Amino acid sequence: MKNKKYTLSYVIALAIILAASFYPLYMGVCVVSDMICDGTVLAENYPKYIIPYTPISLAVLFGTLIMPISQKYLKKASFAVPSAASVAVFFVTELLLEKLVIVTETVETSLESWQMFMCYVAPSSYTTKVYSAEKMLIGDYSPAFKLHFYIISVLLVVAILNCIYGFSELLESKNKVRKKALMLQSVSTFLFLSLCILACFTAFWRTGEIVVSPLSAFLMAIFFILFGLTAGIFHASFAVGKRTLFSRLLPSVTSVITVIVMYAGELILLSGKLYRYGHGFFFDRMGFVPFSLCDLCIIAVSGVLCFLLINAIEGFEKKGVNKK
Repeated sequence: MKNKKYTLSYVIALAIILAASFYPLYMGVCVVSDMICDGTVLAENYPKYIIPYTPISLAVLFGTLIMPISQKYLKKASFAVPSAASVAVFFVTELLLEKLVIVTETVETSLESWQMFMCYVAPSSYTTKVYSAEKMLIGDYSPAFKLHFYIISVLLVVAILNCIYGFSELLESKNKVRKKALMLQSVSTFLFLSLCILACFTAFWRTGEIVVSPLSAFLMAIFFILFGLTAGIFHASFAVGKRTLFSRLLPSVTSVITVIVMYAGELILLSGKLYRYGHGFFFDRMGFVPFSLCDLCIIAVSGVLCFLLINAIEGFEKKGVNKK
């Protein structure tokens, strides 16, 4: 009976991953096909969201495909090893696309440079406006701008696989201690992925100006908070039931550090500047420190919210144990 449940859940999970990955994989094939046939990809034919979603899809699909083998033979390392291998698949395919694919508009540029351009403005704006280097806040090009870009991608890969592997293991084990943490992980990952996809199509409607609109500011703040939350909950899902330091405080610190790293990537992208969410004391940088009070609040909210959510599920788990 257990084997039937496991097989059914695995087939369903694989079907969902395949369905969700179909379009990114299809567009990846189209781009590679254009490169093979024409040696370049016209800007109007380039799907902006191929990077990083084609490599992410390949990585998650690879991790899901090897799940039965890893759980059978790797035992305690059945999640860690496939996750590391999936992250490797992501970086190999990501770097190949960045280096080999050439996008042509008026001049040829590598996909790596094109991606940097797309981080500044909304896809709907880049073809209708002319942006000077000064206007777009570009300093010297640095591949380090991809720091936050890669961390987002790696987090999505391991968080999605954590949900798939975690729930499959629950079917095989009577120990349901991770169930609520995995449910929380699923919700945060879904919401974060949804915001990532929205950003790919809209770049949250940024125009290249340092001060963003209220709508853009709201979505960017939520994005940062969810980014940290997803990382913190991922950490917490492996520490459920342990002492407060390990199960709640350290995951909250993970959440805070993740958001700070995201800000570091933005600082590199904008040559030492950060997007501003408005005008006035609350939104202005604090002297020589690049952060504003608003930025510090966003960082803190991610950590505090992570702690409260984990504390809540830990409380539910204790109540369940006491009732038994």
